[in-house]
Formats: sequence, C-alpha cells, structure tokens
Amino acid sequence: MQPQTEGPLWSKQQDKPLLGNTLIRPLERFAATGSISAAARASGASHKAACNAMSPLLFRGVLGLVLLLLMSTLLMGTLQAREPARIAAAADLRFAMDEILETYREAHPEREIEVVYGSSGRFRAQIENGAPFDLYFSADIEYPRLLKERGFAASEVIPYATGRIVLWSNTVDASELTLEDLARPEFRRIAIANPRHAPYGQRAEEALRAAGLWEELEPRLVFGENISHALRLVESGAAQIGVVALSLALNPRIADQQPYHLIDDALHQPLKQGFIITRRAADNETAGHFAEYMSEPSSREVMRTYGFVLPGE
Repeated sequence: MQPQTEGPLWSKQQDKPLLGNTLIRPLERFAATGSISAAARASGASHKAACNAMSPLLFRGVLGLVLLLLMSTLLMGTLQAREPARIAAAADLRFAMDEILETYREAHPEREIEVVYGSSGRFRAQIENGAPFDLYFSADIEYPRLLKERGFAASEVIPYATGRIVLWSNTVDASELTLEDLARPEFRRIAIANPRHAPYGQRAEEALRAAGLWEELEPRLVFGENISHALRLVESGAAQIGVVALSLALNPRIADQQPYHLIDDALHQPLKQGFIITRRAADNETAGHFAEYMSEPSSREVMRTYGFVLPGE
C-alpha cells in the first residue's frame, strides 16, 4: 500500500490533479503570501453585497410563507367547525327532533345540520354500507350497539329515551278502545310499522301476540315502511286504525283529530332508544356539538312533551 501524502488528489489515469490548476494555484499563492489577491477580495465583496441585497427579499418570502400557513390553519379550523352534520333519525322522532333542531339552528346559525327520518333497521344497514350519516338515532338501542361492536361508531352508545305505542284512528275515538276491539269487523285494515326492520312494528307484533290476537288479525295488517308511514296509512284512509308511536300521536295536528289509547307496556319489550356519532364523523365538530345539545334542558323538555321517558326519570 502506498503511503498517504498531503496535497491535491490525483488521477492515476491522467497523472493530473482532480481539482485542476484553477483552484490549486491560487491556493498555493495564498499559502506562500498569506493573502488573497485583490480580484479574490473583489469577488468576495461582490458575493457579500449580493447576499446583503437578497436578505430582505428572503425575509419577506419566509414571512409571507409563515402568514400563508397560519391563515390556512385558521381557515381549516373554521371550515371544520362549520362542517355540516347529517342525522339519520328514527321516524318516531320526526316532530320532537324538528323542534329541537329549530332551537339549535337559532342558537348556532353558523353550524349546518340536516336530518333524514326513516326506519331504524334500514338506517343501520345503510350506515354499514357507507351511507353518509354523522349521527344515528335509533328507536331500538340494539342497532347502534351492533354498529359500535362492528367498528362503525366514533362514540359510545348514548341512551336518549324510551318510547311507547298507542292505538290511534282519525275516524273513531281510540281512547275508548282496547287491543281486543281490533277484532271488530269495521277495522278491515290495521296499520303497523313493518316488524322486519322497524322497532315500533316489532313491539306492535309483540303486543298483539301477547294479547292472543296476532293470528286472527294478521290478514288485516298493512305495513308501513316506518312508524311515520304507518300513521300516514291511517290518515289517508288506507287503514281504519293503527298501532303508532305515542310521540306522533301527541303532535298537535294529530291530537286535534282524535285521542289515542296507550297500550300497556307490559305486553312488549321496552322501546329503549339510543344514538351514536358514526365513524365517519369522528372529526365532525358539529356532530359532537349537537350530541351534547341533546342533553340540554331545553332538548329534554321537548322530548318529554312528546311522551318520551328519559334516562334516569
């Protein structure tokens, strides 16, 4: 092995310095004289002047970039706070939720929120298949619990009410009736929500079975897509009477037509209801804000007005 020596790097192939004479010779002169030539000093001064001239431009550029990032961050925070929230709500909430949303929008006009009403069972299936809902209010608490177990919830399951079922007709005084009166011949069609996917339909079936009437009345039953649809079947005359939600029968428009008969809740499983913030809404501030609003005294009072029994009461 050849001993290492100080000096320029060499190419064995060309036997010349790799850095070339352009750099080596000025360095040799500097080593010999201990000074830099005037040309070199001039070159250095020019470079320093150029750097000084660039400094304000560079500063302004960096400052502009920082301000841009800051504004972007503030804008993203504002947009996130105002991101719309979409609610999938059980049909028994139609009148109560409409009132709660009205006061919520008045108190928080900067927040956008909308609601769709329907069958709790169908909403559960839609959420599992990617439907864009941020909050899910179910008339059967087991549906949101199932979504939570399967990873579709960003929150715990929050109980919010227990519902009741009633007999109602817009042509007769149902308050004078019992379930056994449904066997009378004038009630040719009896409306209930579809038990396959609507919790109120399932409880109606349970009550009719407990009363020993299901087999006799089944040929007369007409099924609504949800409990609100079952009510419309009665209002339209497609059915003479129906088993509907107390929360719907207490709406002034419905209550002014005819009174209702409250069905004994010992005849069916409780209609325990609950909601979740869905997985897609984990970062949706409006969804979280409205979830908290549901526990406000004003919201709870609306729910009581429509016959819901609230947790802890």
